[in-house]
Amino acid sequence: MEGVIAIIILGLFMLIPLVMGAVANKKSLPTTEDFFVQGRAMGSLAVFFTVAATWWSSFAFLGAPSYFYTRGPVYWTAIAWNILFGVLYYVIGKRIWFYGKKNNLITPSDFFRKLYGSGPLAVIVAVVMILFTLPYLQIQLTGGAYLIEVASNGLIPWKIGGLLFYGVIVVYVWAGGLRAVAWTDIFYGVLLFFGMIFGGFFVAAKVGGTAELFQTLKQTAPEALTLPGPKGVHGYGLWISMFIVTPIGAFMGPQLWTRMYSVKSSKLFNLMPFLLGFAAIAYVGSMLLGNTGMILESGGLEKPDRILPIMLFKYAPFALASLVCAGGAAAAMSSANSQIHSMSAVYTVDFHQRYINKNMEQKKLVWVGRIAILVFALIAYFMSVFIPGLLVNVGLVALSGTAQVFIPTVGILFWKKSTSAGAIAGLLVGIVLLCLFTFFPVKVPFGLHSGLFCLIVNTIIFIIVSLVTKQRESSIVEMQEEQKAVYNKAY
Repeated sequence: MEGVIAIIILGLFMLIPLVMGAVANKKSLPTTEDFFVQGRAMGSLAVFFTVAATWWSSFAFLGAPSYFYTRGPVYWTAIAWNILFGVLYYVIGKRIWFYGKKNNLITPSDFFRKLYGSGPLAVIVAVVMILFTLPYLQIQLTGGAYLIEVASNGLIPWKIGGLLFYGVIVVYVWAGGLRAVAWTDIFYGVLLFFGMIFGGFFVAAKVGGTAELFQTLKQTAPEALTLPGPKGVHGYGLWISMFIVTPIGAFMGPQLWTRMYSVKSSKLFNLMPFLLGFAAIAYVGSMLLGNTGMILESGGLEKPDRILPIMLFKYAPFALASLVCAGGAAAAMSSANSQIHSMSAVYTVDFHQRYINKNMEQKKLVWVGRIAILVFALIAYFMSVFIPGLLVNVGLVALSGTAQVFIPTVGILFWKKSTSAGAIAGLLVGIVLLCLFTFFPVKVPFGLHSGLFCLIVNTIIFIIVSLVTKQRESSIVEMQEEQKAVYNKAY
């Protein structure tokens, strides 16, 4: 009976975005600019919640308690990386927004094509965006499907739950584009924030509250409170790696480029460091739930990514557990909708419009984007079925890939000698190294994550090759300098 009630609750939760998608559809225009970047007119409230909800995902909601449960305090780096993400959004994001508005850019590749004047570089960036966003999309599906299975008490197997989960996303994103995504993210963001905090404090009360929780861990598992954690391998190197790679990789994801392009006013960029830093207190709930799990589920779980729903349904009232799990589904859905939508934009604008049919009408291009949404959703579903993995581990590889785009982005914004040859060389070396580290168990120096090591190598290659290769065309340099002067004067 309880499983049926949970299904009804989750069903109602999934009905809300469908309604929002239908309303958004009525306000939509049949153009790629409206479907992919909302006509560059997204307001402040929608921008904050859609950025925060997209930034947080199954990686945060399910992965964070799992990391605290199995690996100790290394995930506390999340507080720091939220602040770094906000700073990046202010320093880099505002400039990307400016160039996007000035030059009518829609995808990340448009930015590189315009400022570097390089078609090959733009294509490489587009491929990287799709290849490394797909596994990040995969973990959203896996997380949402896990929640549906646990919440339904096994009545809906996770493979079926995954199909339902993505079916809802495809319908409302198909209908309303970025406008539907942003509206639903306001709802998701509120539910996610309070779900993380309330769930953690409620479960911690089962062991006597936060003070008693830490006292018990200090006596029974003191290694869970200090680096390098219970297994002795998750130390400062991983802490630093996650602090750098996670926010940079997420910030460079195509879904965040879309949000930077769509902002109506530059003023919100100034507030992002504070707003995102404040929102990071939600991770306190993840820590409390994961650490409480070390006491109440000390025997260990076969699938630690499920620690949050298992603990809630075991120790919290059923209605509360279902509501918090709806917050978890919100975390997954708010990232998945953005990733599917942004990858659709990359394919439609960077490949279909540019190389398949240059003269296609805007209305038909929007339909190409809708079909791409369906295709990417299906690919991610099959990946989740046949290529499983711990959510945070898969997420780190995905973010490490998109993070490689950060180097040529910063280079072209702040270093006049940046060249397309340097950008291509650094990107390719960084990506190839990352693939080698992913598929072969090679030990990275200083205990760093492979993503950070590849980012360092990428930077060195980019600088060296840029210094010894032909500079950009003078017309492109002059255009950028003129626009940079306008930016510096206005912002």
